[in-house]
Amino acid sequence: MIETRAIGASGVKGSILGFGCMRLPLNSRDKSDINFDLAQKMVRTAIDRGVNYLDTAFPYHSGGGMAAPGASEPFLAQALKDGYRDKVLLATKLPIWLLESQADAHKYLDLQLKRLNVRQIDFYLAHGINAPMWEKLQSFRIQDFFDQAVRDGRIRFPSFSFHDSYLLFEKVIKAYDWVMTQVQYNYLDQEYQAGRAGVTLAAKRGVGVVVMEPLRGGFLVDQIPQDQVDSLKEVRPDWSLPAWGFNWLWNQPDIAVVLSGMSDLAQVTENLTLAENYAQGLFTAQEVTAINKVLAFFNNRLKANCTSCGYCLPCPEGVNIPMVLASLNNFFLFDGRRARKLCVHLYNAQLTVEERAASCVLCGQCQEKCPQAFDIPQLMTQITTLYNDFTNSLSKS
Repeated sequence: MIETRAIGASGVKGSILGFGCMRLPLNSRDKSDINFDLAQKMVRTAIDRGVNYLDTAFPYHSGGGMAAPGASEPFLAQALKDGYRDKVLLATKLPIWLLESQADAHKYLDLQLKRLNVRQIDFYLAHGINAPMWEKLQSFRIQDFFDQAVRDGRIRFPSFSFHDSYLLFEKVIKAYDWVMTQVQYNYLDQEYQAGRAGVTLAAKRGVGVVVMEPLRGGFLVDQIPQDQVDSLKEVRPDWSLPAWGFNWLWNQPDIAVVLSGMSDLAQVTENLTLAENYAQGLFTAQEVTAINKVLAFFNNRLKANCTSCGYCLPCPEGVNIPMVLASLNNFFLFDGRRARKLCVHLYNAQLTVEERAASCVLCGQCQEKCPQAFDIPQLMTQITTLYNDFTNSLSKS
C-alpha cells in the first residue's frame, strides 16, 4: 500500500507519490502527439496501485509554447473515464501569464473545466508565481477570483505553484488562505527558490506542500559523478538513485505529495515500488550523512553560495539578485551542454529583462549590504558575459 498524507487543511489525503502529466509518452516529436494507449495504461496502473493525486496544467503537451492549450488536460478527460475520476484528486493550473483581468481568470477556469470534462477541479493552482506575475495578480485581486470559484463549486482548494525567491514566497503565502503550494525541492535544492525554509513556513501555516522536480528533471539520476554514486552504494547497495531522491523527501513529514513526471511504464513501475516500500524512518542518520556528502560535493562547485537572505534587495535597477546568483550556481553544478542549455533557458524564461544581470549598473549598493561579502557587481558581469558567450556558441553549432 502507498502511504497517504493530509494535504494542509484540505481535509483530504494525497498519496505520497503523485503522477505529473507533463512528460507523457509521445508517438512522434510533436509534444502534443501523446501516445494515448500507453499513457492511459500508465495513469490507470498508478491509480490501481494507490496513486490518487494527478497533476496537469493548461500548456502541458502543447506544440505551440506556453500560450497555447496543450494536450495533457484533454488526455486526462479520456483517461479518467470508467470511474477513475472518482478515485483521484485532480490538480491543474491557471495560466497566469495569459491573464489581463480577473474576468480572464474565470474564462480560463471555465475552459479548463470543459477540457477536463469535469464540473469541479480539486486543486487549482496559480501557475508559476514569480515577482512580476504576483504584482499583476494583485492588480486585479486574484484572491477574489479564488473565493468566487470556491463559492460556486468550480474548484475545491485554492493553491499556487512557485518559481522565485523565499522572500516572495513568504509574501505570497501570507497574502491569502491558500490550501496547498507546489514548490521545486530536492536534496540539492534545499536553498533554491522557496527551499526548505518555504516548506517549513507552509507547514507552520497549515498549507499542504506538493513537491515538483524531486530528481531535478532527471539530473539527480544521470548527472551524478560515478564516485558519488559509489559512495551512496557503499551505504545502501540496494537503493537506486531515484530511491535516494524520493526517500529523502518522503522522510520529511511536512511534505504531502512528491510529483513524478513519468514518461514510460518502467518509470511508473519503479516509482510505484519505491512508494509501496517506503516506511517512516527508512531514511536514517546514516543515509542523511551519505546524502550530505553528495550535497557537499555539489556545493563546492557553487560560485556564490547565496542563501537568498534578501539583504541585497531592492536593487535600484530591479535586478533579482538572489535568482541571478542561483542561476549562476546552477550553470556550474552539472557538467555537460544539456544541463547548461536548460539553465540558460530557465534564466531567460523565469526572469524579466529588467531582473537579469545585464541590467546591473555596478553601483555597488548590494555589495555593501551582503552579509557574506560577495562581490555582487563582479558576479553580475560574469554571468552576463558567460551566458552571452554560451548562447553565441549554441547559435554557431
